[in-house]
Amino acid sequence: MLDALLQRAEEQGHLTTADILEIWPEAAEDLDTAYEMIEEEGIELDYETVNMADAELMPSHRVDFEGIDSDDSISLYFREVGTIDLLDADQEIELAKRIEKGREAAQVLDDGERREQVSSRVRGELEHLVQDGDLAKQELTQANSRLVISMAKRYLGQGVPFLDLIQEGNLGLMRAVEKFDWRRGNKFSTYATWWIRQSLTRGLADQGRTIRVPVHMNDRIRKVYAVAHALETELGRRPTAEEIAHELDMDITKVELALKASRRSISLEKPVGHEGESELGQFIEDEASEDPLESASLDLLRGDVEDVLQGLTAREQRVLELRYGLRGHRAYTLKEVGKIFGLTRERVRQIEKEALRKLRQPTRARMLKAYLN
Repeated sequence: MLDALLQRAEEQGHLTTADILEIWPEAAEDLDTAYEMIEEEGIELDYETVNMADAELMPSHRVDFEGIDSDDSISLYFREVGTIDLLDADQEIELAKRIEKGREAAQVLDDGERREQVSSRVRGELEHLVQDGDLAKQELTQANSRLVISMAKRYLGQGVPFLDLIQEGNLGLMRAVEKFDWRRGNKFSTYATWWIRQSLTRGLADQGRTIRVPVHMNDRIRKVYAVAHALETELGRRPTAEEIAHELDMDITKVELALKASRRSISLEKPVGHEGESELGQFIEDEASEDPLESASLDLLRGDVEDVLQGLTAREQRVLELRYGLRGHRAYTLKEVGKIFGLTRERVRQIEKEALRKLRQPTRARMLKAYLN
């Protein structure tokens, strides 16, 4: 399937949504994951046509609110958004230019030396440009609120309230406003779609589960399930972890961990029976079993610790393993580790310090930071 997409991309120089759905019809059920997988293969997407097909958001960004539970705050927000006029391409460019001028003016005002070199009249003009740029940001953001609502609706039912989804999407929209370069010739909504989608998926990773799954693991889960669905359609049965790992060119232990991490917890107070007369907890016998939430969190942590340790030398890994009781060992003292390696306590301490310094590098620390909370 990916080979066919690669071949089409080589022939055309890019892929459109129509190309993707022609070669991979199952992608229609989760286009976001399909786009991510395709981009990771280095295939260029034609974002103008991708955005046109993305829930038919263009040109009016019409929002269908049927099936969405509503309260007064949501209704009020929808009514407010519905009164805002949409922008054409020229209006988007004009606002983007005002934002750019405001940003440049702010840089001058924030630079103490440059600020002192301009007259009070020029300072006043610069302050006016900053204020005008802020107003332009607000206009561009508000005019695309319906785009956020349209995209947020696709993520309903995954454990995050609709208003929280909208808020996450708005964060992505504001990021797009800051990063938009009108000189590239793209419509703002085309550009903003990527940022909104990214913000929504990351918001789901943070809020959508009882066990907080790190963002990189959430991305892996999405890829695993997309490939699993495609293989199930192709094979006519549920694929094994080995088959999924082969298709993704991923280690099978990582696939199995992703499948395990994707399981959602169920409340023990969940009603069961025809009339809900009982609770699920009443049918749980083994009180001595390990807490499933803690077990899943520890499994995730063990997997990420193993990945992080791969960046160290074999001796550094072994020292940390013994000093901190990793991989089933008890914690050893500096003296005990020194005897095992035939080193002084000071030398063991130096090796441990250097290994910890490497682990604190942002690229490695980021993987474990999520577990601190």
